[in-house]
Amino acid sequence: MAETRALRSHGWFADQGVLGFTHRSWLRNLGHPDHAFDGRPVIGICQTASDLTPCNAHLREIAEHVKRGVYEAGGLPMEFPVTSLGEILMRPTTMLFRNLVSMDVEETLRANPLDGVVLLTGCDKTTPALLMGGASVDLPTMVVGGGPMLNGRFRGKQLGSGTDVWRFADARRTGAMSQADMNAAEACMSRSAGHCNTMGTASTMGCWAESMGLSLPGMAALPAVDSRRKAMAHVAGNRIVQLVREDVRMSSILTRQALENAVVVNAAIGGSSNFAVHLLALAGRLGIPFDLNDLDRLGRSVPLLVDLMPAGRFLMEDFCYAGGLPAVLRELGDRLPHPDAITVTGGTVAENVADAEVFDREVIRTAADPLRTDAGLAVLRGNLAPDGAIIKPAAASPSLLQHIGRAVVFHGVEDLHARIDTVECDRDSVFVLTGVGPRGFPGMPEVGNFGLPRKLLESGVDDAVRISDGRMSGTAFGTVVLHVAPESAVGGPLALVRDGDVIELDVDARRLHLAVDDAELAARKAAWTPPPRAAERGWVRLYVDHVSQADRGADLDFLVGGSGAPVPPGNH
Repeated sequence: MAETRALRSHGWFADQGVLGFTHRSWLRNLGHPDHAFDGRPVIGICQTASDLTPCNAHLREIAEHVKRGVYEAGGLPMEFPVTSLGEILMRPTTMLFRNLVSMDVEETLRANPLDGVVLLTGCDKTTPALLMGGASVDLPTMVVGGGPMLNGRFRGKQLGSGTDVWRFADARRTGAMSQADMNAAEACMSRSAGHCNTMGTASTMGCWAESMGLSLPGMAALPAVDSRRKAMAHVAGNRIVQLVREDVRMSSILTRQALENAVVVNAAIGGSSNFAVHLLALAGRLGIPFDLNDLDRLGRSVPLLVDLMPAGRFLMEDFCYAGGLPAVLRELGDRLPHPDAITVTGGTVAENVADAEVFDREVIRTAADPLRTDAGLAVLRGNLAPDGAIIKPAAASPSLLQHIGRAVVFHGVEDLHARIDTVECDRDSVFVLTGVGPRGFPGMPEVGNFGLPRKLLESGVDDAVRISDGRMSGTAFGTVVLHVAPESAVGGPLALVRDGDVIELDVDARRLHLAVDDAELAARKAAWTPPPRAAERGWVRLYVDHVSQADRGADLDFLVGGSGAPVPPGNH
């Protein structure tokens, strides 16, 4: 089925000399016939399945269904692995390796005879890493996510992966839950293939890809084990071949309009705070000017429509049955800034969801009766965060969104663990954690929602203002200020906070203020010395030397922008 337009892979397979002979001959050991090299689209299937990433392990089977669709449409599928990022097992934090995986994807796509690619994603960082790498090359691209696991069930109640873990951990610390009960809950939580079933980062990233038009409608919420996901993978294999023939590149879909839609959707679903750092990094790869001010402006006054943990009660399986993301997109109506944005289906967002319905109004609320009227991630500024910080109001305690308290400071995770239950504090204290930013940890771990002192928990306090230059899990909840920039490790004001300093948080005013005068802060800064650097080598050294701050997406400075698809000819 020869193509009328010479494709990128033509540069590998059309040559009748030694180069073409070499490329074709070695691939024949996979059983490909003559017509596999007749100029048809070659489709990469970027695989993140791994036993070390249990959320993604089933993607091996999903890939087979993508291949069926590719073959059916007249393409040649080529499955390949890239580094997989398993949130559950990797240490010190998967965020340390997001940019590394993006480089793996970028260079694999550029170096091989691929005309288009299907990105198989799932666990938290695999989606942004693959999108960032794909954006840097700009081939026709689709995303097929692995989907969420089924709802957990524990003693007659639903159990949300991640979110209930934090609640159980606090209960165990205070003795309100026994170890035996913890063990029983552990066995009930992850009962099928798939990623977290809350609106954590993995589910947020699936909705992100769909809201930007890179996934087929309905893909994000469909349970991992639902047979319809396999059918959608097959359809995606069909569709990517057509996108190659039509030369619809990733940049044709991922426009500024798509990014703006994604911000609004993230607010409406109560998405993860990690959305911010990944969106900013992707915008940088695309060369689209986009900053925290855009994030705050677009997210303001967007109603929270989806009642899912951690901001609500239900789980992703319930979200699917209630109508999924297409129903939310339709419910947003004119609140969605760009309903005419083009998607991988060939239709617009509005066309894709024209027939979408809501089947459960407890799970997906109306815009006239939302859970919250202002659900977007809030960007805070002030002398404690000159370049910005974020908070997720939908997961915070309303009574703490305007708060003044005295600082209790921990310098690093080890200090936190050593002293959290012995520090002097009260229910108004503001807990500050330094040294967990992109460079300081390094890698910006999800420790911002650290547990409260035991004496506060035992007195009935279940939330307090916490501030750090780190991140928090998308499954977590609480009044947690995150991504403070500049971070403490580079001398940001967070490094200068001392026990007893008064800190003011006012989310409505977008203000984060340290009540210490400028002269005193200048004196503290003059006396400050940078923390010692560990004896890094390899990737960690490269990362620390080149990572940007959170307000720029924590990408590496030399990865901003794209490399494009052309590569020099081989030297065989």
